[in-house]
Amino acid sequence: MSNWLPFPTWDGMHPLVVHFPIALLIVSPVFIVLGLIRPDRFRLFSLSALILMFLGTAGAWLAVETGEAAADLVERTPQITAAIAEHQEMAETTRLIFTILTVVYALVLVLPRFAKWIQPRPQTVIHVLFLLVYMGSCLAVARTGHLGARLVHHFGVRAMINDPGAPPLEEKAE
Repeated sequence: MSNWLPFPTWDGMHPLVVHFPIALLIVSPVFIVLGLIRPDRFRLFSLSALILMFLGTAGAWLAVETGEAAADLVERTPQITAAIAEHQEMAETTRLIFTILTVVYALVLVLPRFAKWIQPRPQTVIHVLFLLVYMGSCLAVARTGHLGARLVHHFGVRAMINDPGAPPLEEKAE
Protein backbone atom coordinates (compact mmCIF):
# COMPACT_ATOMS: atom_id res chain seq x y z
CA MET A 1 0.00 0.00 0.00
CA SER A 2 1.14 3.51 -0.77
CA ASN A 3 2.37 5.86 1.97
CA TRP A 4 0.20 8.74 0.76
CA LEU A 5 -2.90 7.12 2.28
CA PRO A 6 -2.06 5.54 5.62
CA PHE A 7 -4.99 3.43 6.75
CA PRO A 8 -5.47 3.27 10.52
CA THR A 9 -5.76 0.01 12.37
CA TRP A 10 -9.10 -1.01 13.90
CA ASP A 11 -8.35 0.80 17.17
CA GLY A 12 -7.61 4.01 15.26
CA MET A 13 -10.73 3.94 13.06
CA HIS A 14 -13.10 5.63 15.53
CA PRO A 15 -12.51 9.24 14.38
CA LEU A 16 -13.05 8.12 10.78
CA VAL A 17 -16.37 6.35 11.30
CA VAL A 18 -18.06 8.19 14.17
CA HIS A 19 -19.21 11.25 12.24
CA PHE A 20 -21.15 9.36 9.57
CA PRO A 21 -23.81 7.88 11.86
CA ILE A 22 -24.21 11.24 13.57
CA ALA A 23 -24.95 12.94 10.25
CA LEU A 24 -27.10 10.15 8.83
CA LEU A 25 -29.24 9.74 11.93
CA ILE A 26 -29.84 13.47 12.28
CA VAL A 27 -30.65 14.00 8.57
CA SER A 28 -33.06 11.07 8.12
CA PRO A 29 -36.10 12.79 9.74
CA VAL A 30 -35.84 15.52 7.09
CA PHE A 31 -36.95 12.89 4.57
CA ILE A 32 -39.92 11.90 6.72
CA VAL A 33 -40.97 15.55 6.82
CA LEU A 34 -40.52 15.83 3.05
CA GLY A 35 -42.71 12.76 2.62
CA LEU A 36 -45.41 14.30 4.78
CA ILE A 37 -45.23 17.57 2.85
CA ARG A 38 -45.23 15.83 -0.54
CA PRO A 39 -47.70 12.92 -0.30
CA ASP A 40 -47.19 12.18 -4.02
CA ARG A 41 -43.53 11.37 -3.19
CA PHE A 42 -44.19 9.83 0.23
CA ARG A 43 -42.97 6.33 -0.63
CA LEU A 44 -39.73 7.63 -2.11
CA PHE A 45 -38.97 9.95 0.80
CA SER A 46 -39.96 7.45 3.50
CA LEU A 47 -37.83 4.73 1.90
CA SER A 48 -34.93 7.21 1.72
CA ALA A 49 -35.42 7.98 5.42
CA LEU A 50 -35.38 4.28 6.25
CA ILE A 51 -32.19 3.70 4.24
CA LEU A 52 -30.49 6.62 6.02
CA MET A 53 -31.67 5.28 9.39
CA PHE A 54 -30.35 1.83 8.55
CA LEU A 55 -26.98 3.16 7.40
CA GLY A 56 -26.77 5.46 10.43
CA THR A 57 -27.65 2.65 12.80
CA ALA A 58 -25.12 0.30 11.18
CA GLY A 59 -22.58 3.11 11.49
CA ALA A 60 -23.47 3.50 15.16
CA TRP A 61 -22.71 -0.19 15.72
CA LEU A 62 -19.37 0.27 13.95
CA ALA A 63 -18.62 3.47 15.89
CA VAL A 64 -19.25 1.75 19.24
CA GLU A 65 -16.99 -1.16 18.32
CA THR A 66 -14.14 1.05 17.09
CA GLY A 67 -14.59 3.32 20.10
CA GLU A 68 -14.19 0.39 22.46
CA ALA A 69 -11.01 -0.65 20.65
CA ALA A 70 -9.66 2.92 20.80
CA ALA A 71 -10.52 3.22 24.51
CA ASP A 72 -8.28 0.25 25.27
CA LEU A 73 -5.22 2.27 24.20
CA VAL A 74 -5.93 5.49 26.11
CA GLU A 75 -3.62 6.54 28.92
CA ARG A 76 -5.93 6.68 31.92
CA THR A 77 -6.49 8.97 34.83
CA PRO A 78 -9.52 8.54 37.10
CA GLN A 79 -11.23 11.48 35.35
CA ILE A 80 -10.54 10.11 31.88
CA THR A 81 -11.72 6.65 32.91
CA ALA A 82 -15.00 8.13 34.20
CA ALA A 83 -15.46 10.25 31.06
CA ILE A 84 -14.83 7.25 28.79
CA ALA A 85 -17.30 5.14 30.76
CA GLU A 86 -19.97 7.86 30.49
CA HIS A 87 -19.37 8.29 26.74
CA GLN A 88 -19.38 4.54 26.17
CA GLU A 89 -22.61 4.04 28.13
CA MET A 90 -24.34 6.85 26.22
CA ALA A 91 -23.05 5.49 22.89
CA GLU A 92 -24.45 2.04 23.65
CA THR A 93 -27.78 3.57 24.70
CA THR A 94 -27.91 5.64 21.51
CA ARG A 95 -27.11 2.58 19.42
CA LEU A 96 -29.95 0.66 21.10
CA ILE A 97 -32.44 3.53 20.69
CA PHE A 98 -31.75 3.87 16.97
CA THR A 99 -31.73 0.12 16.39
CA ILE A 100 -35.23 0.00 17.86
CA LEU A 101 -36.36 3.12 15.95
CA THR A 102 -35.08 1.72 12.65
CA VAL A 103 -36.93 -1.57 13.16
CA VAL A 104 -40.09 0.29 14.22
CA TYR A 105 -39.97 2.56 11.17
CA ALA A 106 -39.46 -0.42 8.87
CA LEU A 107 -42.59 -1.94 10.42
CA VAL A 108 -44.48 1.35 10.05
CA LEU A 109 -43.68 1.26 6.34
CA VAL A 110 -44.31 -2.44 5.77
CA LEU A 111 -47.39 -3.14 7.90
CA PRO A 112 -49.84 -1.02 5.87
CA ARG A 113 -49.11 -3.22 2.86
CA PHE A 114 -50.40 -6.22 4.81
CA ALA A 115 -53.05 -4.47 6.91
CA LYS A 116 -55.37 -2.94 4.33
CA TRP A 117 -57.58 -1.53 7.09
CA ILE A 118 -54.97 1.13 7.91
CA GLN A 119 -56.16 4.28 6.16
CA PRO A 120 -53.91 7.14 4.95
CA ARG A 121 -55.00 9.55 7.72
CA PRO A 122 -53.88 7.27 10.60
CA GLN A 123 -50.65 6.60 8.71
CA THR A 124 -49.92 10.33 8.71
CA VAL A 125 -50.59 10.50 12.46
CA ILE A 126 -48.33 7.50 13.02
CA HIS A 127 -45.53 9.15 11.01
CA VAL A 128 -45.89 12.43 12.89
CA LEU A 129 -45.78 10.61 16.24
CA PHE A 130 -42.77 8.60 15.08
CA LEU A 131 -41.11 11.81 13.94
CA LEU A 132 -41.62 13.41 17.35
CA VAL A 133 -40.11 10.41 19.14
CA TYR A 134 -37.26 10.27 16.64
CA MET A 135 -36.46 13.97 17.00
CA GLY A 136 -36.38 13.58 20.78
CA SER A 137 -34.04 10.62 20.34
CA CYS A 138 -31.66 12.79 18.34
CA LEU A 139 -30.81 14.37 21.69
CA ALA A 140 -29.10 11.06 22.55
CA VAL A 141 -26.92 11.46 19.45
CA ALA A 142 -26.07 15.01 20.46
CA ARG A 143 -25.27 13.98 24.04
CA THR A 144 -23.05 11.12 22.87
CA GLY A 145 -21.21 13.44 20.49
CA HIS A 146 -20.79 16.03 23.22
CA LEU A 147 -19.27 13.46 25.58
CA GLY A 148 -16.88 12.33 22.83
CA ALA A 149 -15.91 15.92 22.07
CA ARG A 150 -15.31 16.46 25.80
CA LEU A 151 -12.86 13.54 25.79
CA VAL A 152 -10.96 15.05 22.87
CA HIS A 153 -11.08 18.75 23.67
CA HIS A 154 -11.12 18.78 27.45
CA PHE A 155 -9.03 15.73 28.31
CA GLY A 156 -6.90 15.60 25.15
CA VAL A 157 -7.74 11.97 24.35
CA ARG A 158 -6.70 11.05 20.82
CA ALA A 159 -7.06 7.91 18.75
CA MET A 160 -3.84 6.14 17.92
CA ILE A 161 -3.53 6.46 14.16
CA ASN A 162 -1.07 3.98 12.72
CA ASP A 163 1.20 5.95 10.38
CA PRO A 164 4.65 4.34 10.56
CA GLY A 165 6.24 6.92 8.22
CA ALA A 166 5.06 9.98 10.15
CA PRO A 167 7.36 11.69 12.65
CA PRO A 168 6.13 12.04 16.23
CA LEU A 169 3.95 15.09 17.00
CA GLU A 170 6.81 16.93 18.71
CA GLU A 171 8.93 16.73 15.56
CA LYS A 172 6.06 17.91 13.31
CA ALA A 173 5.64 21.12 15.33
CA GLU A 174 9.16 22.31 14.61
